[in-house]
Amino acid sequence: MARKKKELPVIEQVEIVDVAAEGKAIARVNDLVVFVPFVAPGDIVDLQLHRRKHKYAEGRVLKIHKYSDVRTEPFCSHFGICGGCKWQHLPYEQQLFYKQKQVEDNLIRIGKISLPEISPIKGSSKIQFYRNKLEFTFSNKSWLTQEELNSEQTFDCRNALGFHIPGMFDKVLDIKKCWLQDDISNLIRLEIRKYTIEHNYPFFDLREQSGLMRNIIVRTASTGEIMLIVVFFRKDTEKIQALMSHIAEVFPQITSLLYVINHKANDTITDQKVHVFRGRDYIIESMEDLQFKIGPKSFYQTNSEQAYELYKIVRDFAGLNGTELVYDLYTGTGTIANFIASQAHKVIGIEYVPEAIEDAKVNSALNGIENILFYAGDMKDILTQDFINEHGRPDVIITDPPRAGMHDDVIKTILFAEPGKIVYVSCNPATQARDLGLLDEKYKVTRVQPVDMFPHTHHVENVVLLKKK
Repeated sequence: MARKKKELPVIEQVEIVDVAAEGKAIARVNDLVVFVPFVAPGDIVDLQLHRRKHKYAEGRVLKIHKYSDVRTEPFCSHFGICGGCKWQHLPYEQQLFYKQKQVEDNLIRIGKISLPEISPIKGSSKIQFYRNKLEFTFSNKSWLTQEELNSEQTFDCRNALGFHIPGMFDKVLDIKKCWLQDDISNLIRLEIRKYTIEHNYPFFDLREQSGLMRNIIVRTASTGEIMLIVVFFRKDTEKIQALMSHIAEVFPQITSLLYVINHKANDTITDQKVHVFRGRDYIIESMEDLQFKIGPKSFYQTNSEQAYELYKIVRDFAGLNGTELVYDLYTGTGTIANFIASQAHKVIGIEYVPEAIEDAKVNSALNGIENILFYAGDMKDILTQDFINEHGRPDVIITDPPRAGMHDDVIKTILFAEPGKIVYVSCNPATQARDLGLLDEKYKVTRVQPVDMFPHTHHVENVVLLKKK
């Protein structure tokens, strides 16, 4: 007979005292740290513990006795369920305060290096409708809220088109309105939901791997161009043609109307054929006098306006005068490389994903940029001492690695290359701090600039300038 799991206690009248990593807040009960979502410092709450370790626990709020003075009213009706914008209950100034604190704490606690004064975080001018890409999932088993479960209502139709519930791969919350992307995204999603339900299109069953309607991806550009990708699970020519024709008629402003038939168990379309139903297979994004061609599989920073601010900081930190050889590591689709190329003698971009490098080359050609070389492959395998001996020692290295930071071998090669400056862009200040500690033997941090790319989330970018000692 299975042992009954011991129920963890309820702790009453606890004050929330701080904000922690991953967007959760902190309460302290004697020597125990409790992580709690969707609360603010100053809240007085009753907590139900649901996970306990030796030195910390996780809890959920049962009751709020007193609301913090720093709280604000969330503007989204899905707040607290969707999980996408965990900090909507904090005023934007408070969000920026805690992001700045996150950067400072990580650099000091993990990096353990000499630091200059850290510049005030650069906030986003848009805090709603700031994303240029969203993906929505179809499901025939929508997530029911506690209020819906407590009601006497019956739910014969459980079709949903929205976001996955965190930690529940097969449950999707039906989204009425999302505040992250231009409202055209909501209009397109709701119209597709309405049409497919009215015409009995089967929504995807994530457990059984059956149905027709799988995902939609909406991309918007600052140029006003719109891309819609509709992902079907199987080929049904009649239904696909009918839906795509309806979308084309209702939304003539869509400049790139595409569809994919994805039979796989996972949702990625990087290895799938993309069919053009109407328009082009790309949209154009612009930045200063540059244009960037964005295809259905392209990576592009999801906050276009703030990406421009980020790249200006990178360019400023690099301080180029037109004579330098620049290495752009983890170049992605070459956005930074192309952005700074006019102020450098030569730029070499390196990226793991071959398709991204092809996009980078296309964007260079589109803008008539001829002083960039791109290489695809694992960074630690390409950026070697032999590579540097062949291509020359860089004057400046720009590096923008994934959340895991840079591989030890990459750091060793950078130390061997000994550029005069390193501009380190990071989406994870913790791994950035670790890497800065390793670079400290030859480099001194001279400037630090946090940047907020994702309002209402705990995520923060940070740009650091290192100079050779």
